[in-house]
Amino acid sequence: MVVSSSISPASSHAVFSNTLSRSDIKLSRCFLPSSTRHSLSSLYSSPLPRKTLVSQRGKRWLCPGYIHASTKAASLEAAVEKIELPKGDMWSVHKFGGTCVGSSERIKNVAEIIMNDTSERKLVVVSAMSKVTDMMYDLIKRAESRDGSFMSASDAVLEKHTQTAKDLLQGDELLSFLSRLHDDINNLKAMLRAISIAGHATESFTDFVVGHGELWSAQMLSLVIKQKGYDCTWMDTRDVLVVNPTSSNQVDPDFPDSERRLDKWFSNNPSRIIIATGFIATTPENIPTTLKRDGSDFSAAIMGALFRARQVTIWTDVDGVYSADPRKVSEAVILPTLSYQEAWEMSYFGANVLHPRTIIPVMRYDIPIVIRNVFNLAAPGTKICRLSADENGEHLQSPVKGFATIDNLALVNVEGTGMAGVPGTASAIFSAVKDVGANVIMISQASSEHSVCFAVPENEVDAVADALRSRFGQALEAGRLSQVAIIPNCSILATVGQRMASTPGVSATLFNALAKANINIRAIAQGCSEYNITVVVKRDDCIKALRAVHSRFYLSRTTLSMGIIGPGLIGATLLDQLRDQAAELKEKFNIDLRVMGITSSKKMLLSDSGIDLSSWREQRNEQGQVADMQKFVQHVHGNHFIPNTVLVDCTADSYIASHYYDWLRKGIHIITPNKKANSGPLDQYLKLRALQRQSYTHYFYEATVGAGLPIISTLRGLLETGDKILSIEGIFSGTLSYIFNKFKGGRNFSEVVTEAKQAGYTEPDPRDDLSGTDVARKVIILARECGLKLELSDIPPESLVPEPLRATASGDEFMQQLPQFDEDWAKKLQAAEDAGEVLRYVGVVDVTNKKGIVNLKSYKKDHPFSQLSGSDNIILFTTERYKEQPLIVRGPGAGAEVTAGGVFSDILRLASYLGAPS
Repeated sequence: MVVSSSISPASSHAVFSNTLSRSDIKLSRCFLPSSTRHSLSSLYSSPLPRKTLVSQRGKRWLCPGYIHASTKAASLEAAVEKIELPKGDMWSVHKFGGTCVGSSERIKNVAEIIMNDTSERKLVVVSAMSKVTDMMYDLIKRAESRDGSFMSASDAVLEKHTQTAKDLLQGDELLSFLSRLHDDINNLKAMLRAISIAGHATESFTDFVVGHGELWSAQMLSLVIKQKGYDCTWMDTRDVLVVNPTSSNQVDPDFPDSERRLDKWFSNNPSRIIIATGFIATTPENIPTTLKRDGSDFSAAIMGALFRARQVTIWTDVDGVYSADPRKVSEAVILPTLSYQEAWEMSYFGANVLHPRTIIPVMRYDIPIVIRNVFNLAAPGTKICRLSADENGEHLQSPVKGFATIDNLALVNVEGTGMAGVPGTASAIFSAVKDVGANVIMISQASSEHSVCFAVPENEVDAVADALRSRFGQALEAGRLSQVAIIPNCSILATVGQRMASTPGVSATLFNALAKANINIRAIAQGCSEYNITVVVKRDDCIKALRAVHSRFYLSRTTLSMGIIGPGLIGATLLDQLRDQAAELKEKFNIDLRVMGITSSKKMLLSDSGIDLSSWREQRNEQGQVADMQKFVQHVHGNHFIPNTVLVDCTADSYIASHYYDWLRKGIHIITPNKKANSGPLDQYLKLRALQRQSYTHYFYEATVGAGLPIISTLRGLLETGDKILSIEGIFSGTLSYIFNKFKGGRNFSEVVTEAKQAGYTEPDPRDDLSGTDVARKVIILARECGLKLELSDIPPESLVPEPLRATASGDEFMQQLPQFDEDWAKKLQAAEDAGEVLRYVGVVDVTNKKGIVNLKSYKKDHPFSQLSGSDNIILFTTERYKEQPLIVRGPGAGAEVTAGGVFSDILRLASYLGAPS
C-alpha cells in the first residue's frame, strides 16, 4: 500500500484505519511532529493519553519527554536500605566493540576473558553485535522513505538475535530473553510504522531505536556469565549516564548527575560483574540519546571515571597502537606506551587509536587505557597513561612516537598585503568558514600576516571558497586581498611525540627526510607544546612521505627502489653481490635494497615487489619484455610505498648519461661507474652538478675513476677541509698498469697485450685501452672536481696504438698486426732500462698550471709508481698539506669485482644518507 506524504485531518482516518491500531497511534504521538500528532489525535473524540514505555529494567519512559521514574518509585527506594557503591582500584573496566561480540562464539570468548580477569569487580561495556547498528539505521531509513520492507528487515534483526541467543542460552534464561526480544521488536515495528506515517524521524527517536542493539548484546552476555555461576547483572546506561548535547554533534557528560544516578542504580542492583550498554545515554530531561561517534569507547572511559577504576581496557581486533598505519608502512611497530597527549594528537589526525574525547574522562583520575587484541591475548597491547619524561623514553630512543595521516584535503590560501596589521581579519575568515559548517583541520600563518592558509576536507572546499569570496568581495576588488586560492589533492602528515618538546633537531630531521625523498611541503604547523609537527603534502606523495619519515625516526628499514641499467659484466657482478648481501643488510643494518627493474639495450625485467636475484637471469629470459627506458624509469620510480629511488647505470653509454639531469630533477638518485656524464661537454657537466647541489638528490660516481678505490671521496675530503690541491698524478688504468708491469725481461709488447686480453683486463678491442682516452676521461673528472673548467679536447692523450693500426677494421686484425711494432716498443723499453727506469702510462692534473696531461713516462725504480704489481692503480695527491710527501692511494683498479664493489659502496653510502644506521 502506498501512502501519500500529505495527510489532512479529514482524510487521515480513511488512510490509516486499515493499517494502524489505536495503540500504534497512541505510541506514534510520542515521536511525531506536532502537526502530524494533531492529525492523528483528530481520529478520536478525546485526546490520547501519553503512552508509557516500559524499559527492560522495569523503569518507565514517558513520551514525548520520556519522563523517567515516578515519585512513588522514589519513595519506595528511599525505604530500602541504601547499598554504598565501592569505588577505586578494585574495579577494572572492559569495552568490547561490535566485532568482539559479532557472533555467539565471539560472545563466549568475551565471557571467558571477563571470567579470567582476576580483578575484584568488573564493569564491561559492550557495543551492539557487528552490523546491528547499521541495520537499525537502515530500518529508520526505510521507514522514512515509506519502504514497507522495514517490516521484513525488522524480522531479520529478530532472527539474528534469536539464533545467537539459542546458541548461547538455555532454560529460563533463554525463554526470558526471547520474550523481551519479541516485545522489543513489536514495539519497534509500531514505532517504525509511526515514522512511515510522518515520513521523518526526529534525532531523539532515531537514537532510541538504534540503541536497542546494545541492550540485546548486554543482556545476552550477562546471562552467559550468570549461567556460569558468577554474580553478574546488566545495566541500561540510560538509567545512569547523563549527557548534555552540544551544538557540534557531540555530547558532554554530566558527571555529578551521573554519579548520583549510579549510586542509586548500584544500591538497587549490587553485583561484582556489571555488563553495561555502550553508545547510549540520556539527557537531563530523560530523553534517550547516543554518544555519537566512537560512543562505546567514550562510555567505557566515562564509566572508568565514575567507578574510579584501576584500568580501562579497550578490546579491538589489532594488537595495539602502531607507530604508523601498517597498511601503508609494513615496518610499523606496536607502541608499548603512549601518553594521553600523544594518543590525543594521533587520534585527531586519523590514527586508529581512540577518539580524542575518549581520553578526557580518564585523564582526570590518571586512569590508564590499554588497547588490546581480543583475538590475540598473548599481545600485551598499548598502554595510554600519564608518563614522566623518563618513562616516555624508556622503550624508544626516538623522540617521535608515531605518525598519522589524513587524506582528501584541500588547502585554502587567503593572501593580500591589506591583511597585515589589520585586527579581525582572521576572525572574519574563520567566521565565514564556520557559517558554511566546514571543519578546519589545520591553520598556518606567517608572521608577516601577508597570508593565512588552512586545510579543510576536499568536499567542503568549494563552499568555503565561495563564502570567502563573498565575504571579502570588496577587499578583493580593491586589491587589499590579492586572492583566495584553492590547492586541491592534499594530505596531512602529523608527527607526534611528547619527547619532541625541547629536543633540538626533530624538525630538521623530519624536513631532511622529506627533502631526500624529493617531497615538497606545502604548509607547516606546530603548536608551542611541540607535541605535534604537521605538514601538508601532495596526496600522491603521502605514502612515500610517511614511509620516509618513519624510516628516518624509527630506524625501520631504509628501503631503496633500485633499477639496474646494463646487466653486463659489471652490472651482473653487482647483482650477484646484492644477492649475497641482501639478508645481512636487512638483519644487521636495516637496509632493504629492492631491485624493481633490470634493463639492457634490448630487454628489461620488471617487478612490483622486487626481483628475486637468485634467478634474475632466468626470469629475464622467460619474463623479459622489450626494453623501454621511459617505461622502465616510470616503473622503478612509481612505487609510492618506497620513498627513495636510485638508478644504477653500469653502462659506458653516453645516451644513458644524457638522462641524468632529468632523472635528478624527478628526485631519482643516480649511482654509476659510467664516465661519460662527468667527462662530457663542460656546460652539461656544470648544469648537472649545479642541479645536484641545489637539490637533495644524490649523484655518486666514485667508481668512475678508481673502480673500488676511494679516489673521489679522498679528493673531496681534502677540498672540503680547506686543503689546496697542487697536482694529482696517477696510474689510472688497471689494464695499462698490468701491461707495463709485465712488459720487461725481453718480452714482446704484443705478447703482453695478448696475455692481458686473454686474462680479461682489456676491452674486446684493446685499442680502446691503448688509445689512452679512458685515462683522459678520468683526468678530466678529477680536474673538474678541483675546479678546472677543461674539456676533453684540452687533454689529448698519447696513444699507444701505432699510427698505421688506428684505422684497422677490427680488434682481431689489430692483434694480428701488432707484432710488427714489437721492435719499436723494445727500443723504448731498452732506453728506459738503460736509464735505470721503468715505463708507466700516467695521467696528471696540474692544478697550478690549470692543465691535464696523459702520456707514457719513465720513472726511477725507487719511485712509488715503479713498485706496482699486477693491475694495481696508484694516485699521488700533492697538496699544501702533503707537499713534501704526497698522499698515496693504491690498490686494484680493474676487474668487475672491484668495480661492482665500488658501486655497491656508493649504494650503501646513499642508504646511510637517507637514514640507515652507519
